[in-house]
Amino acid sequence: MAESETGQERTEEATEKRKKESRDKGEVVRSKELTTLVMMLVSGAGFVFLGSALVQDLMQVLRAHLSIERAQIFDLASYPGLLFDTLQFSLFSVMPLFILLVVVAIVAPMALGGWTFSIKPLKPELKKMDPIKGLGRVFSLKGLMELVKALAKFLLVGAVAYFLLKNNIEGFVSLGNESLVQGISRMGEELMWMFILLSSVLFFVVLVDTPFQMWDHSRKQKMTLQEIKDERKETDGNPEVKSKIRQTQQEISQRRMMEEVPKADVVITNPTHFAVALRYDQSNMGAPIVVALGADEIAGHIRRIAVANDVPLLSAPPLARSLYYHCELNEEIPGGLFLAVAQVLAYVYQLRQYEFNGGVAPEFDTDVPIPDDLKRDSEL
Repeated sequence: MAESETGQERTEEATEKRKKESRDKGEVVRSKELTTLVMMLVSGAGFVFLGSALVQDLMQVLRAHLSIERAQIFDLASYPGLLFDTLQFSLFSVMPLFILLVVVAIVAPMALGGWTFSIKPLKPELKKMDPIKGLGRVFSLKGLMELVKALAKFLLVGAVAYFLLKNNIEGFVSLGNESLVQGISRMGEELMWMFILLSSVLFFVVLVDTPFQMWDHSRKQKMTLQEIKDERKETDGNPEVKSKIRQTQQEISQRRMMEEVPKADVVITNPTHFAVALRYDQSNMGAPIVVALGADEIAGHIRRIAVANDVPLLSAPPLARSLYYHCELNEEIPGGLFLAVAQVLAYVYQLRQYEFNGGVAPEFDTDVPIPDDLKRDSEL
């Protein structure tokens, strides 16, 4: 099991943040064997389709640019121009194959890890020059895997090459009995197919190397439990700090809410568990709004502020529960509670009239109409 620099085992799968950081550093899955196999097979295929034209162009170069007249031999000033023309014609002849190989060299490595570009691997690091760590990499599991791959390629390619030469030796010897053009053409064709067969042998090495590289990359990216905790703190913030912030926000919100209680028209209670303060301005509001609500200790605080500021307290347990569970602070009450709250406000206005004119106000009928879907019979 891989270990971190602190000695802790890396047992946890890498997070998305760690994977992104690895890609930014250029650390992606790569298989050199897969890239080599693809390039060799594409090279062979390129020779199959372009080889004939390439051979003809090169033969034309030999005829046209190496057939020098006697006068040109002694004209040393013409040599650079002749050499430039030969190189230019040869370059144009091999250009299609060259472009094909360049494209494959760029695209083939992307088969596993996808496209990534980073200059961070080019930055010099002293730890990469540490001879002890260098020896550790040589004798590591990856170093052993590289040795096994090298031996496998040597044995496989050597065995197939020996088999091909043994079975085609007579054909190569018989090339001496053919004309020059025909012999070169036939030899090129034989060598081309032998090259493709030898390249195909590397497929067995790729079958082993590709899963190993994917496993090794995943193993290196694994994290310790402490690394995951540290990353979570860095990403989400320290839980203690976040808890303190939430607590502060709640205190500020409650303080602002309590400042609105004196402005309320009525506080509806349960009478002890819940308290909901309502305010209604006929000229500016379409419906009453909730300016404060709470349960238990907060409810008690709301009631005390209401009493201190002469805000009417009205005990209506069913309505208080419905308002507490179905209303949001500073939002209008639900439409289903309009009629019940209207009766409460009408009683409060009537109560003020009795207090102003004198007399005893009638008792409030707590049996206000509440829709079944807004009723809450259970208490906190």
